[in-house]
Amino acid sequence: MNPILRDMFGHQFWADAEHWNAFGAHAAARDDKAIRDRLHHIHMVQRAFFWGVGGGATPFDLTKPDDFATFDDLRAYARGSHEEMRRGLEALTDERLDEPIRVPWFNDPPLTITITEALTQCAMHSHHHRAQNATRLRELGGVPPSTDLIVWYWKGRPEPRW
Repeated sequence: MNPILRDMFGHQFWADAEHWNAFGAHAAARDDKAIRDRLHHIHMVQRAFFWGVGGGATPFDLTKPDDFATFDDLRAYARGSHEEMRRGLEALTDERLDEPIRVPWFNDPPLTITITEALTQCAMHSHHHRAQNATRLRELGGVPPSTDLIVWYWKGRPEPRW
């Protein structure tokens, strides 16, 4: 696999888990609607991109934040998103990276991008919303973890610790 994409997803798995751990350790963050809604959005979008990369042959399972009664239920959904992405990445051949896919939620005009571009967007989208949640955690009196890509490199590319 493309080494930059491989690193983007390795970093994403680690950074997501670091953020979940920080939110889980801070009661106000666990109960914060903005954080919970964004966490749901992050992981639903991750699933949507991998659904599209996989061909989208079955209907997409569109969920809502309220489908998860507790913080831990939503956390299990997040871990499941990572498991789906890992399986998707393992099954993805280098030859497929330049294949076009249609992004169905863009209609006017329609959007067709390569699998590489779709996966890049998936990782960058999560990064964007992690930053928003880090800001919100600080507003709630918590301390966001340092999850810059360079920190992940510096720490030796650690695996996520859920």
